[in-house]
Amino acid sequence: MTLDPFSDLAPWGYNAYFQALFAEYAEQGFFPGRVLAEYTHCYRLQTPLGEVLGEVTGKYRHLASSREDFPAVGDWVAYSQESDGPARIHATLPRLSCFRRQVSGTKGDVQILAANVDTLFLVMGLNQDFNLRRLERYLSLAWDSRSKAVIILNKQDLSPDPEAQLQAVRDLVGDTPVYRLSALYHEGLQALEAYLQPGQTLAVLGSSGAGKSTLINALSGQTLMDTGGVRKGDEKGHHTTTHRELLRLPQGALLIDTPGMRELQLWDAGLGIEHTFGELVELAQQCRFRDCKHEAEKGCAIQAALEAGELEPGRLTNFRKLQREDAHHRRKFDALAQIEEKRRWKQIHKSMRQRYRSQSLEFSD
Repeated sequence: MTLDPFSDLAPWGYNAYFQALFAEYAEQGFFPGRVLAEYTHCYRLQTPLGEVLGEVTGKYRHLASSREDFPAVGDWVAYSQESDGPARIHATLPRLSCFRRQVSGTKGDVQILAANVDTLFLVMGLNQDFNLRRLERYLSLAWDSRSKAVIILNKQDLSPDPEAQLQAVRDLVGDTPVYRLSALYHEGLQALEAYLQPGQTLAVLGSSGAGKSTLINALSGQTLMDTGGVRKGDEKGHHTTTHRELLRLPQGALLIDTPGMRELQLWDAGLGIEHTFGELVELAQQCRFRDCKHEAEKGCAIQAALEAGELEPGRLTNFRKLQREDAHHRRKFDALAQIEEKRRWKQIHKSMRQRYRSQSLEFSD
């Protein structure tokens, strides 16, 4: 049977861009595959022959310097298939886009939430989940990922004034598309059909209880995801999605669902922050002094905008908070990188000394 990776994998997002990147691996006899799901020690891949399980090779594992170097859901990989056993993953193609966060509670580790995503659906409920400051955080990471952000305001049936909330979000995000709907009652879903084109990859992100799983089921017309209710009193959702997985919708679009996250820490998102808070960046350039702290200095354009009621204090506070967080993580990562590099060279020198001793003993014999 003759395989045609391009036509076989085109429905899964394989295009001329990835085909060009894969050319050097094709010459080595490898095949392309896309990561559908990530498990503890293996991956589920979509390949020209269908779905297979795969593992990274020992060489791949040895050369990987961080968690970020390993395959993630949505990645394209180069693999070989033995007669029996799992596929062997030799390389991951460069990512067209990458949504990542710092892993909570770890020392500078990065988690890839979704790779090679065309459009990010940022889902927020119009109940107690509604939080403009959290939306600014999500947008900063979305812009940094190089994916197109689309904001979905779900659960309009639970809002006393959904139109006012819609306007508040539109005032905040500028040209970013915003849609108001109810996934539970299938209201407003038609507006999202334009994003569900065959071969297009989407990712759905939002806090627990935002209705992501209900939205996915509504878009697919079938129960692809378990749904959970929210607790009475605080309307916090249950984690109905426990892992990331790439699914194919009936319309032909590809969708990556992610677990609901109560904490989404920034990771090297400076450019994303500047894009999300573009008007603040422009105001800062109008300050009289280049090193203006935007606190009590004369000629501060940001303080003038606050006094004139043209800038919401909470937005400035969140801007500063995200900037501090991003700077802190970058400093911590740089320090950890230096420690890791020192440890690596120490191990290399140790191996060289051991090799030298072995050669000396052989020579003396």
